[in-house]
Amino acid sequence: MIVRDTPSLIQLLLVMQGSIVPKIAGRILAFALFALGVLLVDRQLVALPHVSIPAMGVFGVALSLFLGFRNNAAYDRWWEARKLWGQLIADARSLGRETQLFLGAGPARAAVMEGLAGFAHLHRGWLRGTDAIAAAAAWDPAAPDHASRRNPPDAALRAIAAVLRAEAEAGRLSAMGQRALAERLSGIALAQAGCERLASAPIPFVYSLLVLRTSYLYCLILPFALIENAGGFAPAVAAAVAYVFFGLNAVSDELEHPFRDAANGLPLEAMCRVIEIAAAEALGREPPEPLRPVDGVLS
Repeated sequence: MIVRDTPSLIQLLLVMQGSIVPKIAGRILAFALFALGVLLVDRQLVALPHVSIPAMGVFGVALSLFLGFRNNAAYDRWWEARKLWGQLIADARSLGRETQLFLGAGPARAAVMEGLAGFAHLHRGWLRGTDAIAAAAAWDPAAPDHASRRNPPDAALRAIAAVLRAEAEAGRLSAMGQRALAERLSGIALAQAGCERLASAPIPFVYSLLVLRTSYLYCLILPFALIENAGGFAPAVAAAVAYVFFGLNAVSDELEHPFRDAANGLPLEAMCRVIEIAAAEALGREPPEPLRPVDGVLS
């Protein structure tokens, strides 16, 4: 995720970090050259059909509605993912307090909090499709065993539940404590399932296909409306329109997948570090340092 101060005017025009321009620069150039070609053919070789600006305006309004809908849906997914990870962090801190109340100092409490830190990394790895076993094993020695399961983070939560069950059977965890800790684990599992839902169910492809096809169609017809009204500025106008439409589409594509390890993705590693800090402080250990942005990017 990009973390930086508000850029100055010059930086705003020139900054490329986190920008979608590199991804769509080829299409912007292609449509500018296409508009230039249409303009030259119309003026030098043969008169081409001219499209009215009002007609393109109606077409543009419809396309803007499609783009706005998809962009809002994509941002809602990104923001929901951030809220779910915020809930995981809050539950991790609450679990530290509740285990202090109901378990007290001892190996069981350490196993629960270490298992939670391991769970966070396994959950991050599952969402991103990356190997987070080493980071999880640094806290939970059983993480490699969990990683062999179909759902490693769920296996980590089951291991925590097994610890609590053993404490209850040994008479070291009261019925009230069992209920409170079970509800806390349920909240963690609910947030985990919410993240998995977002990761496995993107916006229906038909919306992306419709928006992309309509954007190409609009940008292909637009030069025939500009050759009469914009004249020599037709390539610049075509490039600006392509930047807006394809840029919004590219932004929506990034926000649609909030767990990707990308410049505009959620900083899952930094949030896992926050959970590690909560676990370490709950156990009275020296906490690790928070992750800081590197070149304006927080991973």
